[in-house]
Amino acid sequence: MISFELGVEDLADTRFALSPLGETVLSLRVLRDPGVSPLHLPWRSAVLGRLGGLDTALLTALVADRLTLPDFLTPRPAVFEPDFEAELAVVRRTPAGLVSRDLAAAHAPDPLPEPLRAAAAGGEGSVLALRDRICVLLHRYWEAAVRPAWPQIRLVAEADMTYRARQLARGGARLLFSDMHPQLRWEDAGSRGVLHVDRTIKSFRTAASGRGMLLVPSVFAHKCAPPVGPAEPPSLLYPCRGVATLWEPEPAAGPAGPSGQDPRAALVPLIGAARTRLLVLLAEPLATVELARRLRVTPSAVSQHLGVLYAAGLVDRARDGRRVLYRRSPLGDGLTGGRGGGAS
Repeated sequence: MISFELGVEDLADTRFALSPLGETVLSLRVLRDPGVSPLHLPWRSAVLGRLGGLDTALLTALVADRLTLPDFLTPRPAVFEPDFEAELAVVRRTPAGLVSRDLAAAHAPDPLPEPLRAAAAGGEGSVLALRDRICVLLHRYWEAAVRPAWPQIRLVAEADMTYRARQLARGGARLLFSDMHPQLRWEDAGSRGVLHVDRTIKSFRTAASGRGMLLVPSVFAHKCAPPVGPAEPPSLLYPCRGVATLWEPEPAAGPAGPSGQDPRAALVPLIGAARTRLLVLLAEPLATVELARRLRVTPSAVSQHLGVLYAAGLVDRARDGRRVLYRRSPLGDGLTGGRGGGAS
């Protein structure tokens, strides 16, 4: 078990970040073993045909049998959303000794797989050459497998961050971590709190001591990943909400109305396809970020369409804490035939 002691100052400095490189590295688990997460099977099937020419044997060899990965491949994000190339540049500067240590630790107690064994057993030059080869492969893999889906992945992560921030505002740290993952347990301890991460390979307890807490949501993570040692700044990569809807196909057309025509199809010439899809989704109250995630567009584009629909009286809005929720008005219900669409 790993435990973080967080004081008031640390909780005030709790912040979020995204990691394109982290998602790329974590997705190798699904590439290696499709049974890891059936939710990602549509993604895996789509990308397999785009990986021709890549040394997938070396890439998948980075994933150990127990699904651990070398820590040097997932550096802590320095800003809210770093560029993939900037994160990869950090990996390229990893010393040979740290590369060898992390490769061995990820696969222990098993020996390194064949694609890694010879290079890792060589001298410093051999290890650095392996590191650089891995970086080249990861960049090509990112371009082929993850970058095309990054806009959707980012929207899912941003929707999770919006939800978590609301939980923190409503109920403090206890509510923030309450449904993040079964591994996590919050304990009040006088003037500070302790976040326990159960079922970890290593075990230590460390005080944040004013360093804050960095939270990194991930669509490819299947469990929480804290730092490898107590000297590292407190952080937690965790599985984010909404992954089940990430690879969903577009909603099918709804049942026909009295005239035999789907009311949604009739709305398209009147208000446009994008606004029709918004009206269909707004059978339930939703925030702008969540709508953007489901429609796979930017929040600013959704805001523009919502402004038009609100001005026309087709949607209502209400504030819920820091969020503004939108929902179809009775007039919008009438135009859509009262039907909703899409999974939440």
